Amino acid sequence: MIDRRTFIGAGAALVATAVAMPAARAKGTGMIFVSTEKGNEVVVFDKALTLVKRIATSRRPRDMHFNAAKELLYVACGDDDAIDVIDVRKLEIVDSIPTGPSPEVFAFSPDEKIIYVSNEEDSRLEAIDMETRVSIQDIPTGAEPEGVLVMPDGRTAYVTSEVADMVHVIDTTTGAVTKNILVGTRPRRFILTPDQTELWVSCELSSEIFIIDTATNEIKGESLIYVPDGFREEDVTPVGMAVTRDGSKILISLGRANHVVIIDAKSHDVLSYVLVGKRAWSVDLSSDETRAYVANGLSDDITVIDMASMKGIVSVPVGRVPHSVVIDD
Repeated sequence: MIDRRTFIGAGAALVATAVAMPAARAKGTGMIFVSTEKGNEVVVFDKALTLVKRIATSRRPRDMHFNAAKELLYVACGDDDAIDVIDVRKLEIVDSIPTGPSPEVFAFSPDEKIIYVSNEEDSRLEAIDMETRVSIQDIPTGAEPEGVLVMPDGRTAYVTSEVADMVHVIDTTTGAVTKNILVGTRPRRFILTPDQTELWVSCELSSEIFIIDTATNEIKGESLIYVPDGFREEDVTPVGMAVTRDGSKILISLGRANHVVIIDAKSHDVLSYVLVGKRAWSVDLSSDETRAYVANGLSDDITVIDMASMKGIVSVPVGRVPHSVVIDD
């Protein structure tokens, strides 16, 4: 068990060494970007976890994704109905794309010509042409859509509906919902295994992970539930997930259970429960997969996990209600 006093103290010491302004930087710097829902900013750290810059954004920044070249970082800003665009070298907002009401999560088409956005308050998946900035599809979903995943061939998109407890399967060519898959209560996010055969879905309020066979769009086996020692099943509220490139390990943030579980992707056995901050939310792996970074929404920090030991090594304060974390490496 990690001593949280040492854990947080080390992070605070790192932040105390923060610098005010960044120099011009090349791609692949290892910089860490964290969106803060109530701070209305994206907070940037370098590899050493020294604060580089706080970038003011539109209100309520949440989901974030780089373009393929990692020259631009896109940030969904739910209260201003926009996706802000950050120049990764300059660390400045250079553009903003208007969306429907309350964009939460989004994904690019494989060619990056279309961006698919879940509009939480409008109960729709919106497809926006990236060149014209015009909405070209407006696809009805269940209430409060969140998670969005586009398959690598670009033909199919998956969307979670938090209120309907469903995953919608969408034909991106026609914009039609081809299937509704009933899962657990309040489904949130997806990961796709590297072999593209399994789509994992986190269901926050039923404490479950469901696995969808992408060939049949049917649920595979029983749902998975992971409960760390000292917690009850109802304390477990899984949301963010990550998978290693070889598909051998999956990381799942367990929300109010204040842990990330690392599991064997084939056997589904627990390899480690890692103590992190309060309400572990988003998780991302560095490109060399030596570290994982976790956004903790109720302790206002991020936790760094050493993947070799599968233990938390430091927690760094970031600002009010961190939502997502991504790494420029």
